[in-house]
Amino acid sequence: MGQQRTDLRNLAIIAHVDHGKTTLVDAMLKQSHIFRDNQAVMVRVMDSNPLERERGITILAKNTAVTYGSVKINIVDTPGHADFGGEVERVLNMVDGVLLLVDAVEGPMPQTRFVLRKALALQHRVVVVVNKIDRANARTDYATNATFDLFIDLGATEEQADFPIVYTDALRGQAGYTPTTLAPDLQPLFDTILKSLPPPSVEPDGPTQMLVNLLAYDDYKGRIAIGRLYAGRLRRAQEVIRIAKDGTFHPDKVAQVFVHQGLDRIEVEEASAGEIVAVVGLEEVGIGETIADKDNPLALPPIRVDEPTVQMTFSVNTSPFAGREGRWSSSRSLRERLFKELEHNVSLRVHDTDSPDSFLVAGRGELHLVVLIETMRREGFELQVSRPEVIFQTDPETGERLEPFERVSIEVPEEQGGLVMEMLGGRRGRLMDMRTGDQGLVHYEFTVPTRGLLGFRQAFLTATRGTGQLHSLFHAYEPMVGEIRGRDRGSLVAWEAGVATAYGLANAEGSGILFIGSGTEVYEGMVVGEAAKERDLEVNVAKRKHLTNMRSSTSDVAVRLTPPRQMSLDNCVEYLAEDELLEITPKSLRLRKKALDRHERKRGRIARQ
Repeated sequence: MGQQRTDLRNLAIIAHVDHGKTTLVDAMLKQSHIFRDNQAVMVRVMDSNPLERERGITILAKNTAVTYGSVKINIVDTPGHADFGGEVERVLNMVDGVLLLVDAVEGPMPQTRFVLRKALALQHRVVVVVNKIDRANARTDYATNATFDLFIDLGATEEQADFPIVYTDALRGQAGYTPTTLAPDLQPLFDTILKSLPPPSVEPDGPTQMLVNLLAYDDYKGRIAIGRLYAGRLRRAQEVIRIAKDGTFHPDKVAQVFVHQGLDRIEVEEASAGEIVAVVGLEEVGIGETIADKDNPLALPPIRVDEPTVQMTFSVNTSPFAGREGRWSSSRSLRERLFKELEHNVSLRVHDTDSPDSFLVAGRGELHLVVLIETMRREGFELQVSRPEVIFQTDPETGERLEPFERVSIEVPEEQGGLVMEMLGGRRGRLMDMRTGDQGLVHYEFTVPTRGLLGFRQAFLTATRGTGQLHSLFHAYEPMVGEIRGRDRGSLVAWEAGVATAYGLANAEGSGILFIGSGTEVYEGMVVGEAAKERDLEVNVAKRKHLTNMRSSTSDVAVRLTPPRQMSLDNCVEYLAEDELLEITPKSLRLRKKALDRHERKRGRIARQ
């Protein structure tokens, strides 16, 4: 393509969850004097979404820009979690190079592999940043060697595998070319970016061409289309042609044009090719569409993203407590919200079902769907969801049924290795690699059917007493393996409606682990705990103690209850059995049976037998 624009660099930062990516962006912003000296800046400034700050992960890709000397560097912070791969794939289309951030202790991890594979396939150049070298047990040689092995494993070209390495301590904002000599600031990192990552190749005088990669929304400006301007210029009030994904042309007009500077969008009269721009005024624009020249409209190749692997049914809340706590609970508002999500969440799919109150929602993994549920919950929605299930495919040649498999990376203390092997063996996992690290840790690589991983995380954390690390990544669709046993314990189900009493809970406690405490309102068919045995058990948690006029020395002593198990949204979704639903309101999470009436459940069991 045309000439190179040397005053600009467009790069993405890719890394595994929690390797310090967002912290490094903070330091780059501070050192390029984006903030006033006396300005209070929150930590992890790029994780602006409350869910991201709580979970400590990046979910949405975000743009920022810093200026180093006379060069503007556009930086896109990408999610490190495979469930948000749709975000990653769009972002990599906007940039010419990437910073690959690797933890000096852990080395490259599974999610790094996912994003790096996409970047190498697009022929992007890579600068490797080994971060957290200040940690006591940092292994910089191991991290760099393992990164090189990963490049070779992913089929990098000779040029790509000859990558520059910069060592950083992002918290202190220092960088260096060797782990032992760090400069007082990030200058070595900035210099390496300018030297090693190519400037954008542009056609400044060609017809306007911009690919829409991201969408944002502003209450005052409306929909904001963000993407890279490949050719030509974009001006305020310019008339353009919007080329939809199906190739149809739609005349439109740009109201305002913005570029990124620091964390702000700055309005400009005109932006030229190579720049990452935000455009306001195109109300119908969607991701993957081209904004083209009015007189010579040329489409850019649309973005392709991997298909979803897991689906859940979202439906209107039908529990006896429906409508008490949420602002939005009708099927119309639920449908509108789900279809609106499709505008920017490109790896999500929503389908209508036979029932007007239920919708099939498919995503890239459990976390992808859980984040959507949590977002809707915070917006005031009330709904119920079914257990996640995998999406099967059929081999077009053999007609064989295929199911998704994931590559699972596990790190556990040595004494728990046998337990993990047994757990994943029962879920049809195949051991691909095993190595013993230092500090008594064992590292395993498995391929496991996605079916076997549904509900596994909680059991794994319990079995390893929270010491195990588990990361998974979509591997491929393969021929279906045999039956996988689900949960090996039943549920404790409320016998009747009422308010849970200490006396009723004390009686139920002997049958399993409770999820609710005294004073909780329950209804018939609500799941109040996990049974100790394989089958469901009905318990009367609202039972009251009969009063007598006889008094004994012990009758009035308060009942001592074991604290109930705290169930987060992730825990609840993992716990669900096939005949159960999760009722979600802005204030409560309630597990329940699909059939609330116990006689109806009994009839259903007999019919299945």
